Amino acid sequence: MNILEKIIADKYREVEEKSSILPVKLLERSTYFEGKVVSMKKYVTNPDKSGIIAEFKRKSPSKGTINGSASVEQVSIGYMQAGASALSILTDKEYFGGTNEDLKVARKFNFCPILRKDFVVDEYQIVEAKSIGADCVLLIAAALAPEKLKSLAAFAKSLGLEVLLEVHDGEELEKSLNEHIDLVGVNNRNLKTFEVSLDTSLSLVNRIPSDFVKISESGISDPNTMIELKKAGFDGFLIGENFMKSARPEQAAYNFIKEYRKLLAAAELSKA
Repeated sequence: MNILEKIIADKYREVEEKSSILPVKLLERSTYFEGKVVSMKKYVTNPDKSGIIAEFKRKSPSKGTINGSASVEQVSIGYMQAGASALSILTDKEYFGGTNEDLKVARKFNFCPILRKDFVVDEYQIVEAKSIGADCVLLIAAALAPEKLKSLAAFAKSLGLEVLLEVHDGEELEKSLNEHIDLVGVNNRNLKTFEVSLDTSLSLVNRIPSDFVKISESGISDPNTMIELKKAGFDGFLIGENFMKSARPEQAAYNFIKEYRKLLAAAELSKA
């Protein structure tokens, strides 16, 4: 069993446990449940912003602890002040050290789109995402059969949430695209081997129909790479580890975005 299969098996158990303790009816009473969703699509494609979805994660299966002591409040506010377009908050505890509380804290202090980054396998988790203040949910093609993915995406839309589809190769892209998806993320990290290659993004960008907002995820550690990916046709970039491995992730994001804007301005100038 590879790591993704193990995570998914654990998720089914987790959902069963959680739903017996906190039923959907209770989740629907949350103060956030009736809240208006902030559009990830609009914020990521807003030319005044960087296009970066800045991620908060404490650890990962491939790297172990990345930053165990970071404050969600401080980092999320800092990310937005640095010029990020949106936030991605890990809520998986076992493998990524996240909690639903992390997302609630980020929601309390920030008016921006928030992606609930988790391994969604059941409608219960989508109701839960809405109840903790998320605006967008992640659906991973490698973890879901196409029909299941489509029904979960449709359910998310029925609650007003946006949907980010994550793919790793052309086959997943072809099989999993459907009309309920808003953003398509190409993960440069192979979830089975954890190897990272930006060629994954570059080889798939033109195969994603232009109706979808295109996001490149993982392995982006240099502002020059973002310039290259933007030129290739990506609208947004999900960056987490590169910021989180710093003692002050928000400062790392600020420095990165400042450098990116400088490079972007120079590229625009040379075109003129």
